[in-house]
Amino acid sequence: MVLFQTDLGYAEKCIETLCNLVVVLYRVGLARNMRQGKFFWVALLILFSCLGGCLSGNRTESSISLVVDANIGNGTIVKSYSDGELISSTNVSIDFDFSKSSGDNMLTTYGIEALHNQSPVTVNASLDSIITVDFENHGIYDVNAYAIDENNLKQMITIKIQIDLRIEWAESDTHEPKTLTFDPNPINGGPSAKIIEINSIVENPSLIEDLGNGAQSVQITWNIIDEQNDICQRKSTQIEDGASENWYTVHFNTFQVHQLEVIYEDGQDNINVNHSIAILYED
Repeated sequence: MVLFQTDLGYAEKCIETLCNLVVVLYRVGLARNMRQGKFFWVALLILFSCLGGCLSGNRTESSISLVVDANIGNGTIVKSYSDGELISSTNVSIDFDFSKSSGDNMLTTYGIEALHNQSPVTVNASLDSIITVDFENHGIYDVNAYAIDENNLKQMITIKIQIDLRIEWAESDTHEPKTLTFDPNPINGGPSAKIIEINSIVENPSLIEDLGNGAQSVQITWNIIDEQNDICQRKSTQIEDGASENWYTVHFNTFQVHQLEVIYEDGQDNINVNHSIAILYED
């Protein structure tokens, strides 16, 4: 902010100089012009020239040195499901520390603009220097951190925050596994995720009552299905009694809602299903 100040001492010097000029001009014989009014306008012009410089004054600039430290630059939201029901969701909390910031004038407000279509989070700079923000959705966030001083001067910097998503899915003792639907699109309108990482394990557990009846294998198929109901990837396998099979794959279509399904093709035993899906913003 630019402050304007008036230097009264300089104005007095201007007037004093003008008076001295009048005396000099009078002594050199211009008194008659002054009596006719011509000198009056010359003197008035000189006066305004002097006072123009006086009133322009000296300018003093104030500044803010804004330093913001984030305790982490990225994190992962974890959503856990059991038999198709969401049982827990762990968000990412990030602390933004303004304690190293300073200004020529007293700082009054620290603020964070981070979340889509939400109001900034602010604190009184004289009482607190840390702002904690909870991220509930995955995406890349351009977080605007700012400070405001007592003269309403505002300084802002942008901090990039990366929030990934991991879905943990578990079903036990099932003959009809449920479909897991996941959306890789960030709701904040930011850049799309880079990849979707899928790791699924299906187990055919041994049962005590089956020991005398012979082992039972099962036939299953994994499918990744897009919004057009097209199968993007698939894998079929046979799982022997007491064994498990794993399917690890990477999917690069991060622009559509997808479904991961396990089709029970053949067999009699119930199975256990464990999916882990990660939506990642860096390879």
